[in-house]
Amino acid sequence: MQEKVQAQIIQWVDELNYKHLNELYERLPSGKRVRAMLVEAIVGDNEDALKLSAIIEMIHAASLLHDDVIDDAMTRRGEASINATEGSKTSIMVGDILYAKAFSELSRLKNYEVASIVSSSVAALSIGELMDVDMAEKFNSNQEIYTQMIYNKTASLIEATCKSSAILAGKEIEAYAQYGKNIGLAFQIIDDILDITADEKTVGKPVMNDFVEGKTTLPYIYLYEELEGGEREKLVSLCGIKADIEQKEWLKSKFIESDAVERSIEVAKKLSNEAYNLMNDRDEDVLAQIAQSLMERSA
Repeated sequence: MQEKVQAQIIQWVDELNYKHLNELYERLPSGKRVRAMLVEAIVGDNEDALKLSAIIEMIHAASLLHDDVIDDAMTRRGEASINATEGSKTSIMVGDILYAKAFSELSRLKNYEVASIVSSSVAALSIGELMDVDMAEKFNSNQEIYTQMIYNKTASLIEATCKSSAILAGKEIEAYAQYGKNIGLAFQIIDDILDITADEKTVGKPVMNDFVEGKTTLPYIYLYEELEGGEREKLVSLCGIKADIEQKEWLKSKFIESDAVERSIEVAKKLSNEAYNLMNDRDEDVLAQIAQSLMERSA
C-alpha cells in the first residue's frame, strides 16, 4: 500500500497546480512511512486506510519541514534538507501548504470522530515543538516535563494514527491508542539515545547534536541525577554550546561510568514491551513486530 499512499499524496499536491511545489515535494525523503504501515496493519488495504495514511503522512512531512527550520537542520535522513537548499521561508511555506491540504482532505472524511482526533493531535504536536524550543533555553532536569514534550511532539500523532485506525476497523479503541502512545514515546527515547551512542552516519547528523541545541533528553536527565557537585555544574554548563573534543570526551566518559543510557533503554524497553503485549494478545502480528523492532534500533 506504500506506493498507493505516495501516489495519493502526489495527486493531492498536483491538485494545487504549482509546479515548483511538486518539485520540492518530490525532493522530500519519504522514510519508512511507519504511520502508513500502522494504518494498513490495523485497517487493511482499502480506500479509508489509503486516505487516512496519506493525510497523516502529509502532516508528518509538514512537521519535519518546520522542525528543520526550528533546529537549523541542514540534513534530513542523510540528504540536504529543503531548509538547507531553499531557505527557511520556503521550508516553512511548503510545510504550511502540506498542513493545509492535509486538513482540507481530513475535512472530507466521512468519519468526523477521526477528523477530530487527527486535528487535535496536530495541535498537540505543535505545542510539543513549542515546548521543545522553550526547554532549550535552560537545562531541564525534570523527567515529567521531558515526557510530556515528547508525547506531544512525537507520540501524539502516532497515538492518533492508531486510535483513528481502530475506529475505522471497529476494533478496541483504547487498546490501540495506548499501543500508539507507547511506541511513539519509545521511538523518541531511542532516537535520543542514538544521538549519544550512534555514529554520525547512522543518525544522519553530528553526534550529541541534541545537547548542542540545548535539548536535555532522558539520558542527560539521568546523568544529571547521578553526578554531584562540580561535575553536575559542568554538565549544565555544556548544555546549549558547541562542545570541543575534550568536553565531548568528558561527556562520553561520564555516560560510560554511569548507567544513564542503560536506564533510558530500560524505559524504552518497558514501553515497547507493553505495546508488544497489547498487540500480541490480540493476534496482531505485524503491530507486535513493529513494537519489538523498536528495541533493535537501540542495540
